[in-house]
Amino acid sequence: MKIEQIDHMTIRCRPQDLPAMERFYGELLGLTPGPRPDFNFPGIWFYLNGRATVHIAARLDSLPAEKGAYDHVSFKASDLEGTRAHFRHMGVTWDEAPVPGFPLHQIFLNDPAGAKVELTFDFPEKASAHG
Repeated sequence: MKIEQIDHMTIRCRPQDLPAMERFYGELLGLTPGPRPDFNFPGIWFYLNGRATVHIAARLDSLPAEKGAYDHVSFKASDLEGTRAHFRHMGVTWDEAPVPGFPLHQIFLNDPAGAKVELTFDFPEKASAHG
């Protein structure tokens, strides 16, 4: 067996959270909603470079208080300053930090269902603090 890459991530939410999830992954992160199998529950699949990378499954009655062992998913990103400006424009809050000893910079934010999302930028893009 040979593992080649991460195929996708699935996040569960409540049906009423779908519009907020579409805004977060579509409008905020720029992923493209696309075709999804005809499952017996509502959801959205988001595509990145032609691949269904983020699967949203509206299968919860309430959001879980704890997320278990899940910590976050990371997307490789570029244009750190443009990303900050976009997030400010959209009224989103985030945290960020350089990666100690590596030429990387991270932005962290949470989606409407509470899942942590990381955006990883190559350094030397300027890593000044956001406002």
